[in-house]
Amino acid sequence: MNEQTSVTFDDAKAESFAEQMVGVLNGASLALMTSIGHRTGLFDTLADLPGVTSTALTVKAGLAERYVREWLGVMVTSGVIDFDPNSKTYTLPPEHAAVLTTASKPDNMAVTCQFIGVMASVEEQMVARFRDGAGTHYHDYCRFHEVMAEDSAQLVVSALIEHILPLDPGLIARLQRGIEVLDVGCGAGRAMLTLAQTFPASRFIGVDLCEDAFAETQIEAARADLSNLSFGSQDLSQVTSLGTFDLITAFDAVHDQKDPHGLLDLVYNSLAEHGVFLMQDIGGSRDLETNIENPFAPLLYSLSLMHCTPISIGQGGPGLGAMWGVETAQEYLARAGFGQIKPTACRMIRLTPTSLRAIRRAPFSETQDDTFQFKNRDRHWRWPIWVGSCH
Repeated sequence: MNEQTSVTFDDAKAESFAEQMVGVLNGASLALMTSIGHRTGLFDTLADLPGVTSTALTVKAGLAERYVREWLGVMVTSGVIDFDPNSKTYTLPPEHAAVLTTASKPDNMAVTCQFIGVMASVEEQMVARFRDGAGTHYHDYCRFHEVMAEDSAQLVVSALIEHILPLDPGLIARLQRGIEVLDVGCGAGRAMLTLAQTFPASRFIGVDLCEDAFAETQIEAARADLSNLSFGSQDLSQVTSLGTFDLITAFDAVHDQKDPHGLLDLVYNSLAEHGVFLMQDIGGSRDLETNIENPFAPLLYSLSLMHCTPISIGQGGPGLGAMWGVETAQEYLARAGFGQIKPTACRMIRLTPTSLRAIRRAPFSETQDDTFQFKNRDRHWRWPIWVGSCH
């Protein structure tokens, strides 16, 4: 007969957890309302109009006053916006505007709040997926490509020239002279558009499974007469090489693939000798206990559960998920032939759960400690970056 462990009910712990759940409900509501504030331009308008009435705000923003007034109620009771009960005016403090307005890129967390609505759009499907173990598809998600493009634009694209490309010494000079560049899993293609505009002597190709993801950028490139940029829709699990390229990039794309091993093999096979592979992905660990102190962990696991994992499974993939971890990524890269990985601390992007990896097909001997850094230091987050090589 098995002994049953006696569990004592802790009233104080129960009360504390109930208070925590109240905070969860309020936080979830605020995140959704923050998304609406971003999409309607209310935060940007408020930043320019301190001490404004709801009527004046409505006129300036071109919105319906009744809905704006209710939205302001959320923001005031959440401590986001200051309210003067005597004059009935509202003010967005500049300290709050610094992380809520378009002018605050790349720190605009209102952009990231849009993912809450994206996840909510597939709640019914995911309840069914819990029962049948099947996957999802990109068309199941409301606004996914749009939100992903905006998020990537402020966190990755805005940092390309100043921070990401210099990870490999001499890469900018090579781009200026003219090289062949490929972006796998290019999404909206904004990274390739920026590079094509900046380095007219180089040639850029973006490839993604979903043609609708890069359709608008393709039109924009054609209007700008960018003859050095092209896009294509392709299932990358069906090919072993796409040609020969001097630079290949993968921004937050590898873990979503039907065949992540195959994608990295494709990259290896498509790199010219002394070519460069720049890879960016989520800076988490595959070990749950390591992620407990990561302040973004609940959001990252949620995004992984509601999008990354089922999208991979829906393609017949392994469902690695966004939290596949630095450790798994290193193993996958080594298996593909990138024999040395150099971890480096990065303070490039503030308040973002992202890591960067730069892998070169050239001998490299330096190594550094790969310890995770999850503590806030001067409002900067330090994330691991890898620079490696294959022999």
